[in-house]
Formats: sequence, C-alpha cells, structure tokens
Amino acid sequence: MTALDYSSQTTIVTGASSGIGAALARRLAARGSDLVLVARRVDRLEHLAAELRDAHGTRVEVVGLDLAAPHPGAALAAELDRRGVRVTSLVNNAGFGTDGAFADEDPAQLASLVAVNVGAVVDVTRAFVGPLSAAGTGFLVNVASVAAYQPIPGMAVYAASKAFVLSLTEALWWELRGTGVRTLAFSPGLTRTEFFDQIGTAQYGDDFQSPEQVADAVLRALDRRRPAPSATARRRDAVATVLSRLLSRRAVVTATARVAGAERLMDGSRAGASLP
Repeated sequence: MTALDYSSQTTIVTGASSGIGAALARRLAARGSDLVLVARRVDRLEHLAAELRDAHGTRVEVVGLDLAAPHPGAALAAELDRRGVRVTSLVNNAGFGTDGAFADEDPAQLASLVAVNVGAVVDVTRAFVGPLSAAGTGFLVNVASVAAYQPIPGMAVYAASKAFVLSLTEALWWELRGTGVRTLAFSPGLTRTEFFDQIGTAQYGDDFQSPEQVADAVLRALDRRRPAPSATARRRDAVATVLSRLLSRRAVVTATARVAGAERLMDGSRAGASLP
C-alpha cells in the first residue's frame, strides 16, 4: 500500500476527551490531519481543540455526543453533513469498563457498556464506512484491548465487548481490501488512563504504558507497508495473545483469572471509568 498522507485526512476520534483518544488526536494533528473530536465532555474537547489549532493550525471540530444513545452514527453523520465536513478516516476509541461479579453488576451500567463498546462501534463504523471507502486514502482504527484475546472473570462483559471489536474489525479488514482504507483493530495492554481510577492498579504492578506510547504504537502499525488486521502495542502483549490461542480454553480462563486478580475484581462491584 502507498504511504499514508496524514495531511490530507479528516479524522473522527471518539472518546477524545482524555487518555488514548486525546493522545491520538495530538499525534494525528502533529502529522497534519484535520480532526473531529467526539465525546460527552465538551469542555474538555474544546480545550484540546484550542490547543491543537494553536499548535498545528489544523481544522478541529468538536461534537458533543452520548455514544450510548440510540443511533449515534446517524446523529454524528447528520451533524458533520450540516457543517460540511467530509470525513476520510475514523478512530473508534470510546469505551469504558466495569469490574465485579457478573451477578452483582448493575444491569443499566452493563447495558451502557455494551451500547458504547459494541453498539456505537458498529453504528458509527456503518455510518462512515461508505465515505471512507469513497475517499480511499485513509484508515479505520477500532481500539480493542489485550482483554479481547481471553475471557476475564471479574470483567466478563468488558472482555467480551472487546472480543467483539477485534472479531468485527478483522472481518472488515478483509471486506475493505482494495478500497484503499487501512483497517486495524488495535489492542493496548495496561495503560494509565481513567479506566483504572476506580478499579485500581495495585494488582498490576508497574506494567503500565502511557497513552502517548499507545498512540505512537497505533501510528507505527498504520504506517507499515502491509498493515495487519490487528496489532498490539508491545511485544509482551503480542506474545500473550499467541499463548492464549495455543492453550486449552480451561487453561486460558484459569491462568487469566490468576493474572488479572479475579478474586479481587469480584470482591464487590466497583465501576470503571465513566464514559469519555
């Protein structure tokens, strides 16, 4: 494939108010991409947009949108059409997680998690896959997680939602071949974001990366001459995903429960980060 020309892109980044989304927006703006920043927290988006306009002179649109609401893709497409914005690339980054025993979790919060992590990814991607394919010069990145590669007791719905994102995106990688759209499921490992504000980090030691390191890894994966359908941020995460496919399912679940500290996760339900 030809090299990506970021300066010719207009990229939607969902969940851009903090963490990986904000870091990706900064990296993309530095490479010349115009941006559409999407999240619920408009004040944070406006602050970031002003920073990026001043630093790089790029066009930055801000759209406040609750991705848990029905049909977010159609709502976003209508708003951008009203503003005359032509989108060439999309990063579905918005997502959140919860922990706790499944039987103890709040059904309404689980419904919101599925709506944002699964429903919004499908709906927003479907709304923009036509324009992306027509442009044929950009990329589609869906942010999954290393949690996508194995079930996680104590975070059962979150891990399952990311497995959906991984499977969907790898299928789209095949469907979109020949269109010029680079399609990537990107799976970060442990990253210091608001996701862990409530869950805590003590059980994971110092094995964390920064949002900026993840953003750099995403762009490296996109810049490859022959991008794969999925990638991880670190070699150790890639090794772990391979091992999860070689072991028996019993062994995978048992090992993951031990490494993730499932007993602690299930000791009372604590909400993960709020929606970006």
